[in-house]
Amino acid sequence: MGDFRPRTVWLGHPEKREQRYPRNVINNQKYNFFTFLPGVLFNQFKYFFNLYFLLLACSQFVNELRLGALYTYWVPLGIVLIITILREAVEEIRCYCRDKEVNSQIYSKLSIRGKILCLTPFCISYFPHFCLVLGSCFLRTDQLDGETDWKLRHPVACTQRLKVMPHLMFLGDDLLQIRSYVYAEEPNIDIHNFIGTFTREDGDPPVNESLSIENTLWASTVIASGTVVGVVIYTGKELRSVMNTSDPRHKVGLFDLEVNCLTKILFGALVVVSLVMVALQHFAGHWYLQIFRFLLLFSNIVPISLRVNLDMGKMVFSWMIRRDSKIPGTVVRASTIPEQLGRISYLLTDKTGTLTQNEMVFRRLHLGTVAYGMDSMDEVQSHVFSAYTQFNDSTINPCGNTTPIPAATKVRKTISSRVHEAVKAIALVHCVTPAYEANGVADQAEAEQHYEDTCRVYQAASPDEVSLVQWTESVGLTLVGRDQNSMQLRTPSGQILNFTILQIFPFTYVSKRMGIIVRDESTGEITFYMKGADVVMAGIVQYNDWLEEECGNMAREGLRVLVVSKKSLTEEQYQDFEARYVQAKLSVHDRSLKVATVIESLEMEMELLCLTGVEDQLQADVRPTLEILRNAGIKVWMLTGDKLETATCTAKNAHLVTRNQEIHIFNSVTTRGEAHLELNAFRRKHDCALVISGDSLEVCLKFYEYEFMELACQCPAVVCCRCAPTQKAQIVRLLQERTGKLTCAVGDGGNDVSMIQEADCGVGVEGKEGKQASLAADFSVTQFKHLGRLLMVHGRNSYKRSAGLSQFVIHRSLCISTMQAVFSSVFYFASVPLYQGFLIIGYSTIYTMFPVFSLVLDKDVKSEVAMLYPELYKDLLKGRPLSFKTFLIWVLISIYQGSIIMYGALLLFESEFVHIVAISFTSLILTELLMVALTIQTWHWLMIVAELLSLACYIASLVFLHEFIDVYFIATMSFLWKVTVITLVSCLPLYILKYLRRRFSPPNYSKLTT
Repeated sequence: MGDFRPRTVWLGHPEKREQRYPRNVINNQKYNFFTFLPGVLFNQFKYFFNLYFLLLACSQFVNELRLGALYTYWVPLGIVLIITILREAVEEIRCYCRDKEVNSQIYSKLSIRGKILCLTPFCISYFPHFCLVLGSCFLRTDQLDGETDWKLRHPVACTQRLKVMPHLMFLGDDLLQIRSYVYAEEPNIDIHNFIGTFTREDGDPPVNESLSIENTLWASTVIASGTVVGVVIYTGKELRSVMNTSDPRHKVGLFDLEVNCLTKILFGALVVVSLVMVALQHFAGHWYLQIFRFLLLFSNIVPISLRVNLDMGKMVFSWMIRRDSKIPGTVVRASTIPEQLGRISYLLTDKTGTLTQNEMVFRRLHLGTVAYGMDSMDEVQSHVFSAYTQFNDSTINPCGNTTPIPAATKVRKTISSRVHEAVKAIALVHCVTPAYEANGVADQAEAEQHYEDTCRVYQAASPDEVSLVQWTESVGLTLVGRDQNSMQLRTPSGQILNFTILQIFPFTYVSKRMGIIVRDESTGEITFYMKGADVVMAGIVQYNDWLEEECGNMAREGLRVLVVSKKSLTEEQYQDFEARYVQAKLSVHDRSLKVATVIESLEMEMELLCLTGVEDQLQADVRPTLEILRNAGIKVWMLTGDKLETATCTAKNAHLVTRNQEIHIFNSVTTRGEAHLELNAFRRKHDCALVISGDSLEVCLKFYEYEFMELACQCPAVVCCRCAPTQKAQIVRLLQERTGKLTCAVGDGGNDVSMIQEADCGVGVEGKEGKQASLAADFSVTQFKHLGRLLMVHGRNSYKRSAGLSQFVIHRSLCISTMQAVFSSVFYFASVPLYQGFLIIGYSTIYTMFPVFSLVLDKDVKSEVAMLYPELYKDLLKGRPLSFKTFLIWVLISIYQGSIIMYGALLLFESEFVHIVAISFTSLILTELLMVALTIQTWHWLMIVAELLSLACYIASLVFLHEFIDVYFIATMSFLWKVTVITLVSCLPLYILKYLRRRFSPPNYSKLTT
């Protein structure tokens, strides 16, 4: 990662040299003002065929090699380059404007020495530095980790009371006069951890505080509330967001590779034809110059306009996708690969936020002996109400004390107190903060003071936590206030319960749990609450015989399960823990391990309170979309970080696995021998879906990569659970390598970016987890259901249209090259051009360009039919629209038509050579226009306009072409009947063949249209 070292940032030390920071300027441009033109030209001519056409054009400066006017070679090449330069210029200008907008943002620098910034909420788009926070705030991290929920950041405690006034006026012991320093670890790529210390030297005694990620502002985040003062730690290339950014691989479409292969074949044909012509001259004279002249003469065999036509076609396809009203909000970020959408064989999708809505709804509370569903929440509300309400014949008071009561009542009291303890724990063990907003009736300050229910919104780093707190509010125990050190709950009777927050242990993907130690202000009791995944909580709570079974049952229903527990602490126990915990947090080396060890000393024999189950509902129309993809021959794999039972249930619920399909759950394996036995067991299964965990997958790929991928690719569906982001990308890569098929990855979170960038076609869903996946993807959609139309309609049309366009451009070039070959053969293999000057340029531009390019509007079936019969998509997976077979057919058609036109003109002309040019060129133009009409399957009004416009342009230009064509001759009946006969002979047989084929061997789509 470069020469990165730990650093010390000094505050209030004028004698200390100011810390040097890398430049904090964003630059995503590929070129600057001086390198733009050389850079674009270099990128164009580094490819063989562009360089080939440049050499052809340059060769015309040599008299011995010149075949005609210079502009006949330079104008086509110039048009190609101008279009490319304009496209690059537009992209560079857009990139420059985006960079300028970010780099022009203003921040307040408060200190003369050092970098202390004053920041206000939403005054910037994304924060530019990695900073140490000196004041509390919320921040949004959607562009860094994909999560849209607000995260609370805590200040350094000893700077919290320092006063900072507006306009750089400071009162009392102000921030700029303290003598302190920050020790920070070396820059690294870990965005979830930070190790450092803050030391204030002017205190008595000096204050030494530990720093963690909770005390920092990340770069590329937004300050959502509060005005923040921070000390800059990292900038520029040292930012963790920059260090985590890898250049996405440049994706070249399979279609482009196939066209490139065909172009190489054409170049080979060009060389062979040139050599044959020289050989038939018996290599007489300067035969090597003759070879070069023939290479120039037949250069149309390799069409220079092919690349431009395809690129312009891609732009049209991208525009059509963006303009489709049935998939609103769809964005095309990679306009070079729309054809990829028409040939997807494997679709790999995330679960949460992609197949599901990432909107959590509380569904179940389980106490072991009793469970409460959505239809019995009124009983929970009644228990909570009775726990906090004193009746005249009081049996239960808020503290839980009881008076002698009958046995039946005692049972009810036990259940009631258990429910109360569970709800209370759920209301306390979280990182949710209530925020109050003005609603027109009360302003923000008034709403916060009176805890107005209508003005309150909950903010948290996880939607799971918000759903739990909203549920406790619905049953009577409401979170009404929270700051760094305290929390307030309101009971059903309106009483405010105050709790002091002593310690918080945030959730991490490693620990899979979070905890909080609170002191009840009314009783002084200290309680340690914890919630987490059952796999880790099972070893923490006291022994019981129902936890594992009920967790499995709830997971099979598609619920996210959390285990909630508590442990009461004495004052002495807590003081001993706090001393060890603070000491561990001050460690610079192995801090995480030492802190975890101290926390684990508390996590023993905890009392199991309850299980909670929340449901993540499916996105709209997920089931019919998956059915469409399955009928189209696309295999869908679901890669998720969720637990096995939840992932399996979601797969069933979404009909990723059909009802009549068997599911093989791959047992957990840790060794090579276990993996071998499990693979043998799996091999005996047929037509069953596979469910495997990330750990078992890693073992299988380590020892039996080929065998596992071979078996998995035969499955109709695969579910990988507990999958890490790097594993998702690895699976995509292995599918590409092992099958050679095209893959499409779909996701909505920052953890899906690597998978999206690795796939042949990446689709981002703009969801609750932010826009990071959407911005990194090739295509962005707002809902998963739009994927069906994106592939079945736009992907299919883009591929078929590009295939037709490319083959017709090749046909157009081969026709005129065949005519040139016949002409040279008849006239003793002379390297003399048949057409010169404007004729050769006009042929591939104004005379045929518009009709040929109008093929991008052609379609074989309506979009509704393509969606109704996704089986039509299967035909494209074999690459039939553009194959060696279709290429050979078009080559034969080109040779036939070129030969008929040229031999016809030679047989029917009477006296002058210029008549050959007039007859053959006119027949050639008419043949091309008729062939476009023959190829079109569904007429569009623009196609008709293109045909008529091209014909009119040719007729009108005849007046100005007297240098090449006898104007008086073309006005005679002799010219008209000769052209008509030649055109009919070249086209009529093809029309008859097309009719016979549609009559006796119609393609699948024609059966549907009729």
